[in-house]
Amino acid sequence: MLAVTLYPILQALYDSLFRYRLTAPGDREMVWFGNYAVILGDSVFWSALLVTVVITVITVLIELVLGFALALVMHRALTQLRGLLRTAILVPYGIITVVSAFAWFYMFDITSGFVNSWFSWVPGIDADLNWFASQGTSLFVIIASEVWKTTPFISLLLLAGLAQVSGDLEEAAAVDGASWWQRLWRVVIPNMKAAIMVAVLFRALDAFRIFDNVFIMTNGANGTEVLSLLAYRTSIGRLEIGMGSAISVLLFLCVILICFIAIKLFKVDLSSARGGS
Repeated sequence: MLAVTLYPILQALYDSLFRYRLTAPGDREMVWFGNYAVILGDSVFWSALLVTVVITVITVLIELVLGFALALVMHRALTQLRGLLRTAILVPYGIITVVSAFAWFYMFDITSGFVNSWFSWVPGIDADLNWFASQGTSLFVIIASEVWKTTPFISLLLLAGLAQVSGDLEEAAAVDGASWWQRLWRVVIPNMKAAIMVAVLFRALDAFRIFDNVFIMTNGANGTEVLSLLAYRTSIGRLEIGMGSAISVLLFLCVILICFIAIKLFKVDLSSARGGS
């Protein structure tokens, strides 16, 4: 872990302090936090950050709701059907992200896609609709592809949390006259808060680092550039290692901030959740 994780982070942090281009390796110059000042003063960075946050928030919220619904179905299903349901739900998650992104791209493409013809009865959709010509529709396709692929991951994590909720608690609440909705909000969800936090945290971290879908579908066009793609363009496209490293460090700090917010928001005692002292 130290070799493949900590070292690249430290190397990126070190490189971010230099004005360093691969096309002119001899002109490497220490600028300390100059790269960060340039990035934070650039509207392109803040636009990419906003798009990344929007994608992260929307996908995590939708996946949490759909994942919880799927987890309830699998949890309540007959024993004979549980294996079949879990296998069917896991199919999208088992597909490689690049393959999934290309599939969604060709589905919505104006020339090769079938979405426009199949859903022409929906208001606003016709044969001439180019989904990747504007920011709103492009983000819709990107978010939809993310939700389709990663909701199974959320559902399995929440299913594990549902398995930890004592059936006696639900039966006691039912005896006291609690409705199904009341049992869900006052018994089930509070007792699986640790699983919900883990699901939200893992998925939010993954969604915030989204790259494949955006790169394949729009390549950052029409206001869809995200932080990962911006770092890639800067480091690989323009060969500005110092500036690209600085963007990567800022992305890493945003990930740390997400972890902090999630832990403070859910206020879960993980030691007690796993049965520790």
